[in-house]
Amino acid sequence: MINWIKEQLHPAPLTLSNGKVVTPKRSAMVYVVPLLVVLTLWAMDITRFNFITLFRRGGQFFVMIGRMIPPDWAYFPSIIEPLIETIMMSITGTLVGAALALPLAFLSSDNIIRNKVFLWVNRLFFSVLRTLPILVFALLFKYIFGIGAFAGTLAIAFFTWLIMTKMLYEIVETIDMGPFEAIESSGATRLRAFWSAIMPQILGQYISITLYNFEMNVRSAAILGYVGAGGLGLLLNEKLGWRQYDKVGLILFALLLTVYAIESTSRLIRKKLS
Repeated sequence: MINWIKEQLHPAPLTLSNGKVVTPKRSAMVYVVPLLVVLTLWAMDITRFNFITLFRRGGQFFVMIGRMIPPDWAYFPSIIEPLIETIMMSITGTLVGAALALPLAFLSSDNIIRNKVFLWVNRLFFSVLRTLPILVFALLFKYIFGIGAFAGTLAIAFFTWLIMTKMLYEIVETIDMGPFEAIESSGATRLRAFWSAIMPQILGQYISITLYNFEMNVRSAAILGYVGAGGLGLLLNEKLGWRQYDKVGLILFALLLTVYAIESTSRLIRKKLS
């Protein structure tokens, strides 16, 4: 380690094939590594991160896992409806968000929209919204529309809309614009040219991104119940509060199988699309 530091501070001269001796520039890692160390120590101090506490109490995690095994299989009929609700929230929210992302991607692509001021304001506004996590949207919609799956579905749809818009307009900006310009020059509107020339080029990636967001949304929907936005998370929060770990184990096991099945199917479809 000490030798590596010395090499970074004082790089050894190199002799080129023509006999010329060149001294390499000092590596940027000389400044980056100490800065990262200082930032890490500072972050650990602010967050009160303590390795001693971690090793001393980390074993409690496995104690809780032990209490979840074996799961309470008799409780399974009670989780079917919340599990289905969680999946339906994800499906509805993903499809609505994906549908709304198309027009916004059209309005956010700099190779389609020529008005730079509109483009900048549009991207800035939605970039600010994207900084908010999905739980914040769930909280807001819960206070507006009340506790339940509707608030959670809206939160998923809104978050999917924002994320997919960014992913789509970045794809649109890299495609071949020749067909778009040809259709537009024939007298078609830009919207018509977008649908006829650009959509066929991005359709496979659009479906792939939609499936990827659906995978993420199933996991997100499972925790939205913690803020009263319906789904399996509401039941999970309740059972954790009552220390009914055998029921918690069954809920987590059902969620694990569901997410794995959805991810496997989605991965298979995306592989065929690529």
